[in-house]
Amino acid sequence: MGIRRMWLGLGVAAVGLSLGTGCMSPSSESEERLAALEAEAEELDVALDDVEERLLGNQAMLQTWQEMGRRHQQVTQLHCQTADTHLMALMKHYDKQEEKARQMKRRRGTVAAVDSSVLTSGKAPKRGNN
Repeated sequence: MGIRRMWLGLGVAAVGLSLGTGCMSPSSESEERLAALEAEAEELDVALDDVEERLLGNQAMLQTWQEMGRRHQQVTQLHCQTADTHLMALMKHYDKQEEKARQMKRRRGTVAAVDSSVLTSGKAPKRGNN
């Protein structure tokens, strides 16, 4: 019986090997199923390509907005530094103008006081014929 089993095992192995190597043609059902699976795989590839394209576009947009945010922050800092310097210069200028106005007001006040003591009647004095 040992030889029979050996021949039976070899026969099963040979049939399995011949089926595995493609000596037998696949059935029409399996070919149809394979074609349907390949079509479905193509559709999924197209859908995944669409999703990938949208994700990449959204990622690019996100990076653009982040870059704009960074640039805005830099511009804001630069503007604040420039505005501080400018406002300090404006305040200095207005202080000088106020000081000039005070000095002119003092000068006018002293000139008016001298003039009012000299001309009391508002008319020029009469001169003699000499």
